[in-house]
Amino acid sequence: MIARTGETWFEAHVHCIAGEIALKSPQPDTAKAEAHFEHALAVARQQQAKFWELRAATTMARLWRNQGKPHQARELLAPIYSWFTEGFDTPDLKEAKALLDELPT
Repeated sequence: MIARTGETWFEAHVHCIAGEIALKSPQPDTAKAEAHFEHALAVARQQQAKFWELRAATTMARLWRNQGKPHQARELLAPIYSWFTEGFDTPDLKEAKALLDELPT
């Protein structure tokens, strides 16, 4: 649909959802999920869409934490989270903060 319509506003989110599906399928595919999260990050960065970048980084950081890569997870998520100066009561920023609190400094 994105390719057909040219509407890319939700493209990063679509890739995040595809990554989550890859992780929750009967045969989880972490490599496929990671590729979707990477693509979501790239799209969000290209669009300069910090909200979508935060969501993509949070999903990737959660995957890396679960894979035993907590330092990589923090290195990805912390700079994006620190970009925000307001909205800390929103679910996305609360989720990112909670994940950062779990990760070693």
